[in-house]
Amino acid sequence: MNQNFDIIIVGGGAAGFFTAINIVEKNPKLKVAILERGTEVLNKVRISGGGRCNVTHACFEPNELVKFYPRGEKELRGPFHQFCSGDTIEWFEKHGVELKIEPDGRMFPVSNSSQTIIDCFLKATQKLGIAVLTGQSVQSIFKKDTLWKIETQSENYLAEKLILATGSNPKVWEMLQSFGHAVVSPVPSLFTFNIKDSRIKELPGVVAQVTVKVKDTKLISTGPLLITHWGMSGPAILKLSAWGARILHDKNYQFTIFVNWLNDADKEDVEKKLKELKQEHAKKSVSKKSPFELTNRLWESLVLASGIESETKWADLSKIQLQNLANQLTNGTFQVNGKSTFKEEFVTAGGVDLKEINFKTMESKLHENLYFAGEIVNIDAITGGFNFQNAWTSGFIVANAV
Repeated sequence: MNQNFDIIIVGGGAAGFFTAINIVEKNPKLKVAILERGTEVLNKVRISGGGRCNVTHACFEPNELVKFYPRGEKELRGPFHQFCSGDTIEWFEKHGVELKIEPDGRMFPVSNSSQTIIDCFLKATQKLGIAVLTGQSVQSIFKKDTLWKIETQSENYLAEKLILATGSNPKVWEMLQSFGHAVVSPVPSLFTFNIKDSRIKELPGVVAQVTVKVKDTKLISTGPLLITHWGMSGPAILKLSAWGARILHDKNYQFTIFVNWLNDADKEDVEKKLKELKQEHAKKSVSKKSPFELTNRLWESLVLASGIESETKWADLSKIQLQNLANQLTNGTFQVNGKSTFKEEFVTAGGVDLKEINFKTMESKLHENLYFAGEIVNIDAITGGFNFQNAWTSGFIVANAV
């Protein structure tokens, strides 16, 4: 027996729900179903942002917003002019969810709970009569005359239009390849660096404003760096991992980084400053108090790494020691040996090739009535609510198009 719908959406995540709700709000006569392979829907929404759901980011200029997407920057410009973060805020407010902005620009529900977003979506799908069918793992998809036929392990479905919102699901990518779609092979995107190094071994929890470069590449990033038990994390590192997803994967996650612990201070200037300190603080011990915006613990560790013993006074520093210290501060070399997943928010770079999608409608250029929403396509962003914004925008555009 075939179950017939006007539109079937595969994937019960953020993009799938948002697309479904927007379609039926614009056209209440349509019969729409969401197929989800798991027993629960909206799982990634539940755990995102530490269980608070980082809905979007307070960046309201489309041309600025696109800069947070290592893959998709050019393609998202048009879509963001149709539906941007401001529209997201308005949409959720209209659906009874108020959002708030945190100092770093991330936006969360005022309730501080991702359950608020989940409840909002579930309530809307019930009210609009959208069928939410769980435990439906899609086994095959094919075109039957003008209809799409979707087979799961227990049911067969027919629909005029098919929307895929399956995130990074390799099985669905394989099916699309059998339809002639090109899929950019997935590699991890947001990850932290594993580094064993005596300079940072005792400093987990220390944060510094840095500039980090990856040796022999053009990769560079600035921002807060967090020292962890296994190495380095924080926005500066996560940004590098996102922009360098392919490059670092090709290096098998074995590479060298240079850390400027004084943000972008110039080595010569720092050396000059150290010489002045040598005059001013002649009688004081070098390692005791950081003269820069660094924690005392990190300063002490870098002083020791420069070959300066802990009781040494400023007056007794040699020219070589001053140079070593300036070098440790502005150009510390660290070996990265592997990566760790960042929290449980696993993001991949990869997916349906962007050249095969019409970004005015999110429709496949190869198959009529086949649409994409969310992370199934080769678009990904750094952390901060941007991956969700892509889900909302693409879902909105699909809803308008169908």
